[in-house]
Amino acid sequence: MQERQIFDWWQEMSPIGRLLMLALFAPLLVLNVWAISSISAYFHSLIVILIGASLLAFILNYPVNWMVRQGAKREQVAILVFLLALSLLIALGVTLIPIALNQAEQLVVRLPELIDSGRRQLIVLNAWAGAQGIPISLDALAMQINGRLKAELQAIAGQVLNQAVVTFTSLVDFVLTMVLAFYLLQNGDQLWVSLVQWLPTPIRQPFSQTLRLGFQNFFIGQLIYATCLTVALVPTFLWLKVPFGGLFGLTIGLLALIPFGGTVGIILTTLLVALQDVWLGLRVLLAAEIVQQILENLVAPRILGSVTGLNPVWVLLSVLIGSQVGGLLGVVVAVPIAVVIKAALEALRSRRNGINKQAVAPN
Repeated sequence: MQERQIFDWWQEMSPIGRLLMLALFAPLLVLNVWAISSISAYFHSLIVILIGASLLAFILNYPVNWMVRQGAKREQVAILVFLLALSLLIALGVTLIPIALNQAEQLVVRLPELIDSGRRQLIVLNAWAGAQGIPISLDALAMQINGRLKAELQAIAGQVLNQAVVTFTSLVDFVLTMVLAFYLLQNGDQLWVSLVQWLPTPIRQPFSQTLRLGFQNFFIGQLIYATCLTVALVPTFLWLKVPFGGLFGLTIGLLALIPFGGTVGIILTTLLVALQDVWLGLRVLLAAEIVQQILENLVAPRILGSVTGLNPVWVLLSVLIGSQVGGLLGVVVAVPIAVVIKAALEALRSRRNGINKQAVAPN
């Protein structure tokens, strides 16, 4: 009855009254967003640990539940799965990550050389266009590539590399994340039930189901897609003899966890390779696009449309907001959270329509 009165009150307001209410609400919304942003910046490390542990526990919960359904005890299975996952992460940290960081350091050192190579290729292209009578001038562009652009690219690359080193060498955060993930894997269901109890009874089960399906459909799909993309691109780039092929393939695969990240990674890789060899850059672009299209049509068909139900514009906005709140991990979980918010709004609208229909129904 109270919800019906609220909806009737809003419907009875004039357009000017609604605009005034929205104008009064807008400053409060901006203030709340600023407060949330400030709080998230202050507790950024804690938020990253919580998100990372929750994602790890969410992934490991699938094999644990499967083994429990086969008759195993959850406590023993959870310990076994967690130890296997921890061993895998440590193995990757000891083998793959040092190789990737070493190649990243070499790439940063060679950036000035690559930029000079790109400038020379532009000069050659400009001379060829002049000989063919094509009215274009690339001299100014070739000059701009040197100097300031070179310094900025080196600074950006150095910052990214330093951030990667800090991220992977933060032993305290890693240990806290593992401990929290193990706790969530053991007692996550009880903790979730206690949190959901604070919600109104009619929306407890729909909210839990929507949240689980949102993460399952999007995140698991993106994880499988990114893994397959990495496994396919690394040997492809090595076969094409692409400089830093392993690093580029791994980077594109990691970016593929983010919506549109795989495409951005392919474009950046193509540009970097094209600075050294234009034709090799075109081959890289062609090979990466073929692999990406095959995987998108076989592994994750229309993952941003039919699965999430979100418009690509809202997906992009969700990613931007997630990056401000939780950094890289915030970007990863932004879309599933947006799916949950969308489902909640649709449920609220359906409930409002149901209330309106009951109001106009004849007695």
